[in-house]
Amino acid sequence: MLRRGRRELLFSLDAWRRHHSRFQHCRVARTKRLLQSQFFQPMNFREDTVPALQGKLSELTCKSQQLMLQAGLIYPSSPGCYSYLPYTVRAMEKLIRLIDKEMQAIGGQKINMPSLCSAELWRVSERWDLMASELFRLRDRHNKAYCLGPTHEEVITDLIASQGTLSYKQFPLLLYQVTRKFRDEPKPRFGLLRSREFYMKDMYTFDVSEEAAHHTYNAVCDAYCHLLSRLGLQFVKVQASTGNIGGQMSHEFQLPAEIGEDRLLVCSGCQFSANVEAVNPGQTLCPACQGKLAETKGIEIGHTFYLGTKYSSSFNAAYSNAQNQPVLAEMGCYGLGVTRMLAAAIEVLSTEDSIRWPGLIAPYQVCFIPPKKGSKEESATALVEALYDDITEATPQLKGDMLLDDRSHFSIGKRLKDAKRLGYPYVIVAGKRVLDTPSQFEVWCQNTGEVVFLSREGVMGLLNEMQAA
Repeated sequence: MLRRGRRELLFSLDAWRRHHSRFQHCRVARTKRLLQSQFFQPMNFREDTVPALQGKLSELTCKSQQLMLQAGLIYPSSPGCYSYLPYTVRAMEKLIRLIDKEMQAIGGQKINMPSLCSAELWRVSERWDLMASELFRLRDRHNKAYCLGPTHEEVITDLIASQGTLSYKQFPLLLYQVTRKFRDEPKPRFGLLRSREFYMKDMYTFDVSEEAAHHTYNAVCDAYCHLLSRLGLQFVKVQASTGNIGGQMSHEFQLPAEIGEDRLLVCSGCQFSANVEAVNPGQTLCPACQGKLAETKGIEIGHTFYLGTKYSSSFNAAYSNAQNQPVLAEMGCYGLGVTRMLAAAIEVLSTEDSIRWPGLIAPYQVCFIPPKKGSKEESATALVEALYDDITEATPQLKGDMLLDDRSHFSIGKRLKDAKRLGYPYVIVAGKRVLDTPSQFEVWCQNTGEVVFLSREGVMGLLNEMQAA
């Protein structure tokens, strides 16, 4: 009788284990954990050296360049050209999604134009010779000349002109793209801040009148301001020179930074600010209020231009007005440096040894660090995994945005250092207090430098408030 009861008990326990195993398997299948060990994320660099730059450490004169290289976010291929590795691509894709929302909210339509641009179009605008030193030029097998596009005013205006005379009812047209751009920088430096190949969002607008074009101009500038504010970046909108793009009005969006190559004048008495290139040499007083102009440096991340009919007249890009008469379209063009924004954000937000991303575009929002294998806290590994699964199910906006650093052969300190380098906004560590009753998780808030201890419920409450791009 006793033997029979014992056999029944063992059978029941075995059945429970099988059921529990199936439950856990189904749960993990639903929540598929992202594991650090399975990512291509080279972080084996010594802190003072980076492959392909041996003996050239003097070139690492920029904080964002150093941090991005040492964390394995980018890898130098040739001067001014980089491979963007998985974490950087994730951040860039998030940023592009935010840009898409802002551009489409004001009526923008996304297109994609070729990087290989005909020299004939550039000759029509007379920029083939004007921008000679900046263009990457090449010829095809038929000896036709091309350039790799640094910008696309010619291509887009030719496209609109090719449609015949559009109706005024089809305006305004706001067409934009996010593509690779190319510029033959004489001395590329500062990593992604000044490179030869980069990603840019460029928008081209067509309006029926100067008044309408100014309205569009202001709408795009407001969208830029809203985007930068959402990212938590302190920026300055400054009057700027139109340069070789041309036009009648121009503004730059600058992030104040000592490493910046632009010199800015900001009035202490009003909202006036300008690039020194846009004011009279030696000007020290604001023309509006006579306040003193203080000089600072900035990183240009956006540039807007009111072009008027500079390009539409060259290509005869016209529309039919209400009287069915052809009228040249009023144009504007608007650029945002996508990869430059990533680097500039890291430059102004980060510490000397830890990356801090704008929260919305961090490659991953949360990193979990379970105990080291063989430590007395190792038994709590299951608690960390369960917390990961519970948060994934309870917080849909974080699905695919959390990572488990399963490299348990490394100490917590080593993995925490890597996490700081990569810039996760939140790092959840199962340290010594994880064995307390109730368990206490060590939560590192990267963007504030704050460290707090929270229960499982506290962690879930904190992360539930997070926003996603």
